[in-house]
Amino acid sequence: MKGWNGRLLRVDLSKRKAGAQKYDAGLARNFLGGRGFAVKILWDELKFGVDALSAENKLLLVAGPLSGFLLPSSGKLVVAAKSPLTGGYGDGNLGTVLTVQLRRAGYDGVIFEGKAKKPVYIWINDGETEILDAGDLWGLGSFETEEEVEARHGKTIGVLSIGPAGENMVKFANVVSQQGRAGGRAGMGAVMGSKNLKAVAIKGTNEIPAADPNELKWLGTDALREILEKPNYDFWKRQGTMATIEWSQENSVLPTNNFREGIFDEAESISGFMMEKMKVSNRGCPNCNMTCGNVIKDRTNEPSELDYENVAMLGSNISLGNLEEVASDYEIEWGDFDKAKALAEDIVCTRGIGRTLAEGTRFASEKLGGDASEWAMHVKGLEITGYDCHVAPGMALSYGTCSIGAHHKDAWIISWEVSYGRESYAEAKVDKIIELQRIRGGIFECLTTCRLPWIELGFELDWYPKFLRAATGENLTMHDLIVIADRVLNLARAFWIREYQRHWSTAMDSLPPRWFKEPLTRGPFKGKALERENYYSMLQLYYSKRGWDTRGIPTQTTLEKLGLLDVARELLRYVELTK
Repeated sequence: MKGWNGRLLRVDLSKRKAGAQKYDAGLARNFLGGRGFAVKILWDELKFGVDALSAENKLLLVAGPLSGFLLPSSGKLVVAAKSPLTGGYGDGNLGTVLTVQLRRAGYDGVIFEGKAKKPVYIWINDGETEILDAGDLWGLGSFETEEEVEARHGKTIGVLSIGPAGENMVKFANVVSQQGRAGGRAGMGAVMGSKNLKAVAIKGTNEIPAADPNELKWLGTDALREILEKPNYDFWKRQGTMATIEWSQENSVLPTNNFREGIFDEAESISGFMMEKMKVSNRGCPNCNMTCGNVIKDRTNEPSELDYENVAMLGSNISLGNLEEVASDYEIEWGDFDKAKALAEDIVCTRGIGRTLAEGTRFASEKLGGDASEWAMHVKGLEITGYDCHVAPGMALSYGTCSIGAHHKDAWIISWEVSYGRESYAEAKVDKIIELQRIRGGIFECLTTCRLPWIELGFELDWYPKFLRAATGENLTMHDLIVIADRVLNLARAFWIREYQRHWSTAMDSLPPRWFKEPLTRGPFKGKALERENYYSMLQLYYSKRGWDTRGIPTQTTLEKLGLLDVARELLRYVELTK
């Protein structure tokens, strides 16, 4: 095999054993890598009903066939497990030096299983793997952990770690790398903590095998040069995703007061232009020449990285209009920085009300009772990312049908939707969501590279089959990649259905009551809300186009067409499939 290393590292933390295993070329051709490998391995190896925070769950770190090569934004890694937050398939994506080092060490992924008796960290040095004591690291923040591990093994290594939130199994805890690159808010950090795994450190010195190294080198050079010449490049370098604050405010989709409204009175004070005045540096992922991490000094004069999501959710959505405070803060309280910060610390330490909130929005609202479920903003248990959907039915459907719960990464349709027509429930929106899910949630998540060059700068998609051909020798067309994307999405869907069984229904793809029941009270769309009947009509049309039945379950024909006959047979043990 070329492009792929053809090996995974399996680490049994209970037995303190690690060993490489080869995988079949069919896995590579049918699932590519990244999310594809992750969902396939979890489907095959996890039994139904496994407690996500038990030793029986597995934590996967997976790269793709383009990861680590000198290609645009190729330093991405998928972190996956059964989610303790949602009970379904969970993953996250982050840029990290660890990806490059993993691939150079000769692996395409790591599978962690079991649970260590006491805190440990993993040191992978090319073909050698050690399970080392992490007792002195337990309790440290992720930044401090990374610094200490680098001090032991060298500054050039890749490190992935958790902080106290992961240790305490806060169900939405992330994993962190490079002092700010984070991913896995479906609770991948909690799964890591449940295994007493504090950190993973990797050093690799080998060349990643390529089918045509010279062609890949020239393609990479030309592609990176083209990105620098894109018309929006200079503005992107200045603001990155922070420009979305102003755009969201102008289009009344900026989440405000827990998604009650779409505009924020102090939006200008947390905008990309305000950030530019305070910016001290940029941070980015490996092999990226359009770095998006904008760094300012927070209220304690510490460097803190800002992007649209953390500023929208920790700024306008909790009515906080000061970037220095937003950069320091983590969770909810209306406009009161000190209380918000104290609450965040309580959640991390799972004390007081923080113990309940550490369970995530869905579980917390169930425990609180009363009308809490009316304002619990989640889909399938995963909290919604930074776009209000009172008047954005396409984006709402994107949240409803995402493979991990309410996340924009699989189909960020809202920009297209604004230009198409906000209030429309047209078939074209359903088609666009499916198109974007195939590209963003499928192709990019499996290859595994960042989608921002394509989204933000217009870097053409036809580069990627050429990259793949030079890396692997496989002549996969965009159509072939779309089939793989559909296969991965349907397998992720099957994972959810197997876990929920008789509890599965269209309600799993529904939205928070607030967007239906509480119209906007301000801005150009005052008085508007999502129309429930029209939303469900769109949802049924989406199901039909996906080859799913009226419950949102893939039909036997659809699964067989995608080469998932074994999946259909397994599902028949739990639910009745439509032919």
